[in-house]
Amino acid sequence: DSAQNGFSFKGIKDYLECYRSGKLTPSQVAKNIIAVLEDCDKSTPPLRAIVQWDQEQIMLMAEASTTRYRNKCTLSCLDGIPVCLKEEFKVVPYHHRVGTVYLGTEPETEDATVAKKLREAGAIIIGVSNMHELGTGTTGCNPNRYHKIPRNPYKPNHFTGGSSSGSAAAVAAGLCPVAIGTDGGGSVRIPASFCGVVGLKGTFGRISSHGSLPLSYSTVSVGPICTSVADAAIVYSILAEPDLLYPYGLKQPKATLSDMCAPDLKGLKLGVDWTFFKACDAEVLSACEKAVDHLQSLGASVVEVSLPEMEEARVAHVICILSEMRDFLHPDFNKHFHEMNLDTRANLALASQFTALDYITANRQRTRSMRFLQEIFSTVNCILTPAVPSTAPRIYESDLLTGSSDMSFTVRSMRFMQLGNFTGIPALVVPIGYSTAGLPVSLQVMAKWWDEAVLLRIGLKLEQFRYQTKKPSIYYDILA
Repeated sequence: DSAQNGFSFKGIKDYLECYRSGKLTPSQVAKNIIAVLEDCDKSTPPLRAIVQWDQEQIMLMAEASTTRYRNKCTLSCLDGIPVCLKEEFKVVPYHHRVGTVYLGTEPETEDATVAKKLREAGAIIIGVSNMHELGTGTTGCNPNRYHKIPRNPYKPNHFTGGSSSGSAAAVAAGLCPVAIGTDGGGSVRIPASFCGVVGLKGTFGRISSHGSLPLSYSTVSVGPICTSVADAAIVYSILAEPDLLYPYGLKQPKATLSDMCAPDLKGLKLGVDWTFFKACDAEVLSACEKAVDHLQSLGASVVEVSLPEMEEARVAHVICILSEMRDFLHPDFNKHFHEMNLDTRANLALASQFTALDYITANRQRTRSMRFLQEIFSTVNCILTPAVPSTAPRIYESDLLTGSSDMSFTVRSMRFMQLGNFTGIPALVVPIGYSTAGLPVSLQVMAKWWDEAVLLRIGLKLEQFRYQTKKPSIYYDILA
């Protein structure tokens, strides 16, 4: 708990205090959210964070939660907490469109595992959030009729980042303190960074992705986007466990939050490959270097490491994720080609040029990269990098009509993200400051497989580096 001067985002704790003190009930909060959902899409430009919501559904969950608070029998510390899930997940009774106009023609009748767990924890699901079509990009630009372009709450004429675009926008704009995204090439961490909130990509398999569209089965992890590291830890601790319907995570060690609240960082070794670290814009680099100094001042030691074969790993990650998506979307590409956004078509067409040999070679590189990381993690507790090399890019008029396809931006935005997706290690992004234009800048912490606890411990200390939190220009205070 850090009481900062000026603005601070409303988190899980603020909601719980209102409920426990009787200041507000979940039902009153739900009514506020419904009013805000109506308002934020009438505004100019529309926020487009939540693309499907249902007043009746929201009120049903809220009223059930209000009754539990009255009877003092709440289900978890997410009881009554508003959450949204990326449209990539099945959530009853919404359409599972995954950012397209052609999928999810009927309302969903079965929840994804994470949706089910959030319901069991008593959370109020306020709807499903916008996303880049089929998760194929890092801007969040989706011009089709159901989705439109979500706006960055800090600067509405800038992108949110993608592909979990609406999830990050919803959290930064105050619609809900918790959102769930998926991350195959930075899709949780890029929008969290661009929108100035916290994003956690769990170890591959740590949180079940059963019930999400299996776009890329070897690179995608599920994770929360929240206003604080503490909230990310709460959501992680509720969602992280084996799921019989999701074989990849069955053998995982128990999720813990051990030492998360240690008073300092003494004894921790933070690995930095400075050549890799410095491949970013000057403003981003300056903020990130100062944040590393801050962690050092709390007792951690910074150790220079060398991340080998990063260019090979980068290319191999692209081959893996695009080949798997092309394989899974092969029927869609043939049947719904003309209903897809232009950039989706371009990416899938590019993917069709990879051969079986390319895919096998890329997976051999994965084994090599994982071995290198095993060696590195025997000497350090984590690896630090900037989150994204630049701040959120501008939205141009043409993007609203035809979408945006900037391959050089896509490649650059994923630079620090791909290692985590390619090798399955967990990663956390934490906002550390702002550019002179007022756009958020974040630092990334990566740790060895299943060691999310050390990320959260470092993340809590990293939050203290940001001496002030700037209020987004689009922000709704649901508890006011």
